[in-house]
Amino acid sequence: MLRPEISASYQELSEDVERVSENPTDEREGEMEVHEDASSVILPAVFLVYQTISDFREKLKHPVMSVSYKEVSLYDAPGIAFYPGKARLLSCKHHYYDHIPPLINPGQPGDIECTTQRINYTDPFTNQSMKYALVVQGPRDVKKKELVFLQFHLNGTDQDFSAIDYLLFSSFQEFINSPEKAEFMKDCESSYSSWKFSGGFRTWVKMSLVKTKEEDGSETVEFKQETSVVNYIDQRTKPRSDQLFFVVFEWKDPFIQTVQDIVTANPWNMIALLCGIFLALFKAADFAKLSVKWMIKIRKRHRKRSHQVRNHIN
Repeated sequence: MLRPEISASYQELSEDVERVSENPTDEREGEMEVHEDASSVILPAVFLVYQTISDFREKLKHPVMSVSYKEVSLYDAPGIAFYPGKARLLSCKHHYYDHIPPLINPGQPGDIECTTQRINYTDPFTNQSMKYALVVQGPRDVKKKELVFLQFHLNGTDQDFSAIDYLLFSSFQEFINSPEKAEFMKDCESSYSSWKFSGGFRTWVKMSLVKTKEEDGSETVEFKQETSVVNYIDQRTKPRSDQLFFVVFEWKDPFIQTVQDIVTANPWNMIALLCGIFLALFKAADFAKLSVKWMIKIRKRHRKRSHQVRNHIN
């Protein structure tokens, strides 16, 4: 008779042989398990590739606005184009440190210490009527708080309200150097907004400059203004029907604002990330291939051993 230990061992081996004979698809199931493990790695990687490319395209479509500031001590003197109509320029002076001395003989012609240029040109919107503009050189020295103070006089008007139009452009020197000043002013009127200041008041305009860089590399200039208005107390002895206009132009601060769109999508970062993902896919595929070979080898060994045990039992 066999000993109990040997009988138990033969019984376990017989059960192994029976399991092998009853499940001939174990090898294929093992391979399927390996493929499932590889799929669990590949599918997230494919999704990550898709998400990376989608994010990159989205960032290309929607650049981020960048705002920077450059400090200057001297501005390029702007051009101030007035459209006075029937009003007449009485005086124009440069002052500093926000100080304007008391008026002397308001309503009477005074000193014109500003650089001015008179120009006639065709209305750019109708191309029919003629327009008259008085172009004045604006302030430059922002550190010394340079300002330009102008006084206009309108003898009489049949209108209910009186006002003088004006517009700002970036460089008075460009206007002076332009061989076609009429065309220059037509372009300015087409590109820049115009404002008004009323009679009987002192209008104080504080300017700031905003430059915008376009995608094609060009640059546009825009003026922003902060305006304060105070009433003029007319102390002339005789009652008059005329109107006096007072206006002051000054730079608000020494900072030029620059606005541009920046694309945050970096192609090199995307390429590096995709390379890492593809490398991980390659490693996963290589690992799956080796795992399949290993499983096949183990299955063959197990089958061979099972046959040996079965033959031994027989």
